[in-house]
Amino acid sequence: MAAAHSILDRRRAGILLHITSLPGNLNNGDLGHEAYRFVDFMVGCGLTVWQTLPVNPTHPDGSPYQCLSAHAGNPRMIDLGWLVDRGWLTPDDIQEAALPEFDQRERCLTRAYEAFERSDAGGLAESYQSFLKIHQHWLPDYALFMAIRAELGGLSWHDWPAPLRDRRPAALRAARKRLARRVSQVNFEQFVFFEQWQALRAYANHRGILLFGDIPIFVAGDSADVWARRDEFDLDEHGRARVVAGVPPDYFSATGQRWGNPHYRWERMQANGFSWWLARFKGQLVLYDWIRIDHFRGLEAYWEIPAHSETAMEGRWVKAPGAALLQTLFDSVEGGRLPLIAENLGIITPEVEALRERFDIPGMLILQFAFDGGPGNPYLPHNHSHNDVVYTGTHDNDTTLSWFSDLDPGQQEHVRRYLGNPGCGMPKALVQSALASVAKLAILPMQDLLNMGKGHRMNTPGTTSGNWDWRFTWDQVSEQDSAWLNENIRLYGRNPY
Repeated sequence: MAAAHSILDRRRAGILLHITSLPGNLNNGDLGHEAYRFVDFMVGCGLTVWQTLPVNPTHPDGSPYQCLSAHAGNPRMIDLGWLVDRGWLTPDDIQEAALPEFDQRERCLTRAYEAFERSDAGGLAESYQSFLKIHQHWLPDYALFMAIRAELGGLSWHDWPAPLRDRRPAALRAARKRLARRVSQVNFEQFVFFEQWQALRAYANHRGILLFGDIPIFVAGDSADVWARRDEFDLDEHGRARVVAGVPPDYFSATGQRWGNPHYRWERMQANGFSWWLARFKGQLVLYDWIRIDHFRGLEAYWEIPAHSETAMEGRWVKAPGAALLQTLFDSVEGGRLPLIAENLGIITPEVEALRERFDIPGMLILQFAFDGGPGNPYLPHNHSHNDVVYTGTHDNDTTLSWFSDLDPGQQEHVRRYLGNPGCGMPKALVQSALASVAKLAILPMQDLLNMGKGHRMNTPGTTSGNWDWRFTWDQVSEQDSAWLNENIRLYGRNPY
């Protein structure tokens, strides 16, 4: 193994904000003007890392952790103005897309593709063909999967007619011919997404901002990946999960969390050199400078729940070949330097930490978890180490102001005393503690920078509605708060300029 070395080379401060949470006139934030404005805002505050949630296409519930593909980009993040600039849409088309109906953006993308076909591709014809070639290891299956899914009204692939469900060659050939136009539409949308993402990444990098992405360890059962590679997932003869993923009872749920993702057939993946994982990481490194792997502990051992169980209570721990996978991934990167950060929250055993430390992968520390259990709590700042990423909270936590308001008076007093009875109040006191930590990277949710309380969290684990739709507006951003953040980033040595 190449010598392990952390990617945290110096002190930095970053922000956690998903692309869909950006402001704008449409149903969700996208890769347009507001994303570039957000980069400029970060630079003005002294922030140098932008962490997002996964950017893959979601199911109707909007969860970026249950996606239709582990490789594709979410077409709902496409900036329609970019299409106008290339003559494939008109401003009137975008005005229509501002209506609340979900399918308006999709209608605009259809019109844009029709114009793209009629034109010379705006000078991008060669780039388009190159894109199709580079992504041929996943794009044909994904495009066909989405075309069939649309034809069948969004039906899960498990419920498709058996010839399509089971990928019988004759049925796939007929579908490709019958749905050729829709397949091409999906290809076009992915091309546009990746073009826009790369332009945003180049702008961010030029301004000194690193993009920090997120890889869910598991993929959704109703996804192109599972449909196309059934032999690498633990499924029954009908393609349904035999056992599903989740976690036992924890901070977030007394009955655990039943996520429902199928588990991998790790022995088969290892036998073929982890080819799917290698392709997945290669694709993510096209998008991001750094990557967080969600539920890292599942690489050492995963919680296996019988598919018929309604909760996670009946699960068991099963060993996974995490060391072999990570060795393969690190060896595949030039210099053996994989820009990986581990989400090592929940039930973390010495074996999990040994795996992380073997490869010198930074871990996560959540300050909202720090004030239970006495002075030995690893999340307390005096227990932090340099090779850590400290957060006030994550997308799964409530906002810091709401969290603090829900503590009883005795707990609130304990937090104040530990933090030195700061005069700035919450959430600034916890933000300041994160910035002061010896951990080389501090990540702050946008809600905490905006002093937001109840009603502004991104996700409540264990629930399936009312999540993932939080957005901010620029009138919520004050010059005074931005200046305070910049001053504290400088005070604690996290500003590179």
